[in-house]
Amino acid sequence: MTSLPDVPLPSSIRSRYVEDINGLRMHVLEAGFETKGRPCVLLLHGFPELAFSWRKVMPVLAAAGYHVIAPDQRGYGRTTGWDPDYDGDLASFRLLNLVRDALGLVSAFGYRHVDAVVGHDFGSSVAAWCALVRPDVFRSVALMSAPFGGPPQIAFNTVDAPQTSKPEDPVHRELAALPRPRKHYQWYYSTREANADMHHAPQGVHDFLRAYYHHKSADWKANAPYPLQGWTASELAKLPTYYVMDLAKNMAATVAGEMPSAAAIAANQWLPDRELSFYSAEYQRTGFQGGLQWYRCGTSGEFIAELQTWSDRTIDVPSCFISGKQDWGTYQRPGVFEAMQTTACTRMIGCHLVDGAGHWVQQEQPAEVSRLLLAFLHQAAGRR
Repeated sequence: MTSLPDVPLPSSIRSRYVEDINGLRMHVLEAGFETKGRPCVLLLHGFPELAFSWRKVMPVLAAAGYHVIAPDQRGYGRTTGWDPDYDGDLASFRLLNLVRDALGLVSAFGYRHVDAVVGHDFGSSVAAWCALVRPDVFRSVALMSAPFGGPPQIAFNTVDAPQTSKPEDPVHRELAALPRPRKHYQWYYSTREANADMHHAPQGVHDFLRAYYHHKSADWKANAPYPLQGWTASELAKLPTYYVMDLAKNMAATVAGEMPSAAAIAANQWLPDRELSFYSAEYQRTGFQGGLQWYRCGTSGEFIAELQTWSDRTIDVPSCFISGKQDWGTYQRPGVFEAMQTTACTRMIGCHLVDGAGHWVQQEQPAEVSRLLLAFLHQAAGRR
């Protein structure tokens, strides 16, 4: 294996590999490792990010007395042992196997439990399932940018009802039939073409990611989210094009029109070009398919039945939600933000929308996110 360049990290964070984690050689960033016996916090990134996305939060949590562990998850970065092929083993990317990855990692570090699992974007889904399935291990959960509405439900009281096959979701056909034809990004991400569209973007991976991160950040002034009324084409069409795309455009073309100016890039404090260069070099090397497999697991419907094993179960450990006030991710699935607070999480002790942050909340506003996480950890410990 060719040697990779060092990860550009603060001195308090180290990069290391952990062998034999559910078939993976897992690349992990670690802070607060100098002292044994500290309480542990596990941080799970989303798409298209890496453990690197936690670099600004980790030193603060470590300084407060925690051992902080952030892996490149299955499909990402320097973690190896996963299948990069579109036609490969999709089942290994399903949510319960990602929970198994997290469980294996904390076990390898010698922890019977962690004080909190914190997930951002798609990592929020993994964190939620960690807390749902193994509350004894994951003793509190912080969900970021992607709310959790509960496990899929098993049909109830149907013994005397005529069995009808589940109808196909008409929303995709209806989106395509709008006067301005559209498509949903998660179904686009599930197509065979999506990886090549981004990995071989005409503007290059670096500029693709610059535009993508900009478009979903608070720097893009049109990000002013609000709750949608339902899962209908007319409502979903109100989402920005990075979520509900123009039908004829791929993601590289979608974000190309939102590329910030050279002056805006030079002035960017939360993701300067030297830090973006680490992301772009990693994705240039690996492509995007590993992360896209997660979306395919969700859109295929293939793995819903096993998740229905937890039908009607709730997250009963202390929980909180943190998102950017300018993040449409909070509302992209209508009703889920509300369901999380009313039914899915029974001990939610905070729901925070951070001003001045879009989707990349822990990178755009790391000081406030760190403050909120430490306050949550303190409150959660007091309630156990």
